[in-house]
Amino acid sequence: MRQAVLVRRAMPAEVPVLLGLVEQYWSFEKLPGFDRTQVATQLKRLLSQERLGCGWLAEVGGEPAGYLIAVYVFSLEHLGRTAEIDEMFVLPRFRSRGLASKLLLEAEQRFVDAGCTNVSLQLSRANNAARAFYRRHGYAERAGFELLDKTLRNG
Repeated sequence: MRQAVLVRRAMPAEVPVLLGLVEQYWSFEKLPGFDRTQVATQLKRLLSQERLGCGWLAEVGGEPAGYLIAVYVFSLEHLGRTAEIDEMFVLPRFRSRGLASKLLLEAEQRFVDAGCTNVSLQLSRANNAARAFYRRHGYAERAGFELLDKTLRNG
């Protein structure tokens, strides 16, 4: 018997639950610099200020199984508020159950409700499974553009 799957908005009080998932995602993607205290502070900030973005938590049988974090950006090019999926991750043992699709569809509906005109995301060049997943959901590479970034430090 399949366990119940629940996808719901993440609340600031759930930061400790999300931290474990975020840490596993950063490890999976080989992202450097995971600092539990700093990540917790920023997650709480994001989940407490709806204008910044929002998050969702997926559970299977009451157990945390995945999450999606999105932020909002104003874009002149896209004529208004846009959403960026900052992170989405489903624990390996819960994959192939439709959790990622449920997370994505829930988030996209929220983006529409929030007046977003566009949604974007970044992918690791090596994450072909994620690329195929997003393509199945209507996402496409933006021809002629590539992402550049620069880390800024305060003070």
